[in-house]
Amino acid sequence: MKNIYYLFILLSLSTASIAQDFNKNVAAARNSYAAGNLEEARFAMQQMLNDLDMAIGREVLKMLPAKMGSFSSNAANDNVNANTGLTGVVIRREYGTGEKILNLDLMSNSPLVASINAILSIPFMGNSGDGTQKVIRIDGYKGMLQKTVDEETKKTDYTLQVPIGSTLLTFTAPDTSEEEVIRMANTIPLSQITKLVQ
Repeated sequence: MKNIYYLFILLSLSTASIAQDFNKNVAAARNSYAAGNLEEARFAMQQMLNDLDMAIGREVLKMLPAKMGSFSSNAANDNVNANTGLTGVVIRREYGTGEKILNLDLMSNSPLVASINAILSIPFMGNSGDGTQKVIRIDGYKGMLQKTVDEETKKTDYTLQVPIGSTLLTFTAPDTSEEEVIRMANTIPLSQITKLVQ
C-alpha cells in the first residue's frame, strides 16, 4: 500500500511538472512575441509542442493492450520521444522477453506514410505474387503485412505497417504465424489512438 501511495505522488508530481513546463513555454512565447523577438517565440512554441507531443504519447501508451496474445508488455521499457526535426513523437512498447520480443512503434509525421499509402492504394503493388507482402485491414484501417523467412533458421518474422493520417504504426513479430500477428494486431485500439494523434 505504501508503494502505491509513493507511486501516486510521483505520478502527480511529474504531471504537475509537465503542466508547469507547458505553461512556462506558453508565457515565454507570448513575451518573446510581444517583444518582437520572433526567433525566441518560435523556440518557445516548439518546446510547447514537444511538451504536448510527449503528453499525447503517454496517453497513447495507456491505451495500448497490456498483453498481445501470450506476450505481456514490458511497461518499464515504454518510451516516448518528441522531436521537432523530421518526425514528431515516437512511441514504443515491447511485448515478451528473451529472444522473442514484439515491438509496437508509432511515429507521427513519418516520412514513410506517403509511400505506404501509395502501395496500399494500388492492389497489384500491395499484394505480392509470392505471398511475402499483402494488404490487410486492422480495425478498419488498411495495412501492409510483410513476411520474412530466415534462410538458415527457417523462422518467419512479420512486420505490419498501418498508416493513420500522418502517423505510422509499425508492429514487428518475430518467429510467429500470420494468423497470430493479425489476431494480436486486432487488439490495438486504432480508432481511439487516431483521435489522439490526428
